[in-house]
Amino acid sequence: MSKAIAIFKGNEIRRHWDEEKELWYFSIVDVTRVLTGSTDAGAYWRKLKQRLKEEGSEVVTKCHKLKFMAKDGKYYLSDAADTEVMLRLIQSVPSPNAELFKLWLARVGYERIEETEDPEKAIQRALGTYLKKGYSKNWVDLRLKSIEIRKDLTNEWNERGVETNDKFAILTDDISFAWAGLKTKDYKKHKDLKKENLRDNMTNLELVLNMLAETATTEISKKHEPKTFPENRQVAREGGSIAGNARKQIESKTGKPVISKLSFKRMQEQKQLKSGKKKTLRQRKFEVKK
Repeated sequence: MSKAIAIFKGNEIRRHWDEEKELWYFSIVDVTRVLTGSTDAGAYWRKLKQRLKEEGSEVVTKCHKLKFMAKDGKYYLSDAADTEVMLRLIQSVPSPNAELFKLWLARVGYERIEETEDPEKAIQRALGTYLKKGYSKNWVDLRLKSIEIRKDLTNEWNERGVETNDKFAILTDDISFAWAGLKTKDYKKHKDLKKENLRDNMTNLELVLNMLAETATTEISKKHEPKTFPENRQVAREGGSIAGNARKQIESKTGKPVISKLSFKRMQEQKQLKSGKKKTLRQRKFEVKK
């Protein structure tokens, strides 16, 4: 099950993609919150669920218990429904957003199926999303390439018997520490990030070195075919150290640290500040000429 966030009018809707059934499952509590504006969407859904049960509705029996990440970063079981069931549930919730949400739900529910049949559509959607957020075209090209490289690495890990998210996280930390000197959690602290995606807040150079580390790990793994998890960890460290050596050489030549404290938000603020200073300078020159 892969996890993703969908956005409706600025509100996050947690969802899971079931590879076997090729269906999206959406968090019912999140949908309820969006439709009702309730401050306690969980309580609202519990009452609605009880009422539907009493009415003999089959909709409730078609809901599933899935783990969704909460605000504290931990995963908890919560009710979820696929697109078809969710559309039927919406009929039981009086809301001015109901019809608009139905159209949105039908669209995002179908997107993943389209992307399975034509992966290029997923790339184009990601490209559009990053550009709308204000990322540069060069950065977006690197970020999309990094996604491809990460996918190759996780496929290789699966081939070597690494399947759980916990083990993926450990190997990722091994790579990160080997090239950046920071584990993922510490790297995010360095950039003052909370829930934000670390890679979405890397500079071009950080992305390039991270891609080098993951590509090297993939190639070494294919060569040596590690059989155990400790062997996979050793390969991860070796792959990361290749990028780590490159980082040290760059820092030696430039005299500047590669690991930046800048997040995307701070980079945007700096650009705006520089743009404002340039504008003020042009205004001053114009006033002098007058």
